Amino acid sequence: MDTGEPPVLRGRAALLETYERALGEGAFQPFVTNHVISLAGDEASGTCYLDLRAVTDGRSMIGSGYYEDRYQRVDDEWKFRARKLHMSWLVPLDEGWADQES
Repeated sequence: MDTGEPPVLRGRAALLETYERALGEGAFQPFVTNHVISLAGDEASGTCYLDLRAVTDGRSMIGSGYYEDRYQRVDDEWKFRARKLHMSWLVPLDEGWADQES
């Protein structure tokens, strides 16, 4: 997965380690919506949107962004080949996002 900050994460172990370190004691509630997928044989690409609610360090947070995905069919199952996260903002709820660039 590409979060926009190096390095790009590859494999389950790297994903798990990064998520455990990044999320720590925080409570995250992601809402992933509006999946649009284009098929091309055994490959596909897609986009979906992220609406995020979180509590980090005792502070309510709100975030928004989207994922760009690539998929590959392997033995009649679809697998993620790549995922890139584009965060528009992740800000404290009491500060809001009105002054944030998207």
